Amino acid sequence: MFDADAGIDGKPLVAAVDIGGTKIAGALVDSSGTLLATTRRPTPATAGAQTVLGAVREVPADLAADGRWPEVSAVGIGSAGPVDVAAGTVSPVNIAAWRGFPLVDEVRRQVGLPVTLIGDGVALAEAEHWQGAATGYRSVLCMVVSTGVGGGLVLDGRVHGGPTGNAGHIGHISVDLDGEPCPCGGRGCVEGLASGPAIARYARAGGRRPGPDGDDSAAAVAESARAGDPVALAAFDRSARALAAAVAATATLVELEAVVIGGGVAAAGPLLFEPLARHLDTYAALPFVRGLRVHHAQLGTDAGLVGAAAAALRLIG
Repeated sequence: MFDADAGIDGKPLVAAVDIGGTKIAGALVDSSGTLLATTRRPTPATAGAQTVLGAVREVPADLAADGRWPEVSAVGIGSAGPVDVAAGTVSPVNIAAWRGFPLVDEVRRQVGLPVTLIGDGVALAEAEHWQGAATGYRSVLCMVVSTGVGGGLVLDGRVHGGPTGNAGHIGHISVDLDGEPCPCGGRGCVEGLASGPAIARYARAGGRRPGPDGDDSAAAVAESARAGDPVALAAFDRSARALAAAVAATATLVELEAVVIGGGVAAAGPLLFEPLARHLDTYAALPFVRGLRVHHAQLGTDAGLVGAAAAALRLIG
């Protein structure tokens, strides 16, 4: 029983915060995973550490204006990584000012509630395994392909975060040994080839020019690809090939049943998933890997919030 923590409808309420390189989202969430109130702020990813923290603090402040806030019993944070769940610190590759940043302590001081932290890829795995495309699978990789590339693993029917919470962080597997240096310190990482900014860079270098609105984002490249632009199509093919190589390697290592892919780049649909299937036929060659199923994530942009809420609900029992 959760009487002491029950929301106004009898269900325990938690707050969830989802921190990425582009946006910081927040929600009040009940024990069934329903988002009851939401808010969103842009991430000042190139700003100083305290400026980024200030943007994060605005999210719980927005949620606290809701009349149900007094019923909230814990806060779950899903953050771009790497993270260290034991220390409560974050070092997102796409937020340069945060290295070993004590995010959990800072948010706990603000809200005066228990706070727990998970990586954004693990949050996606939590959400999709709870009530999305990964439901029913015992061994699945869940990936987010957006400003960055992250991932989380479900092994033997349980989300597996690893000792620091970074297991499944597939975006920083090297798939090009002679590739470009990555901000993580590696070289030829999946993120540098498959993320939204990588798609936009490749298309720009190939001669694609923004339209009258000046938009040269991955979403704009997707529009050009749908119109048949060969450079834009090549950019998505390159992204899909990098993803296929990393997925096949992971599936070979831990014998996956399926992969679930979400995030802004996945919203391009067939532009990403059709070449991904084609390249998987090349890279996933062993018999026990060839049957790998590929699914589009079902929870969309809410997945990070649902996953962070799942972590908060676990924290309160």
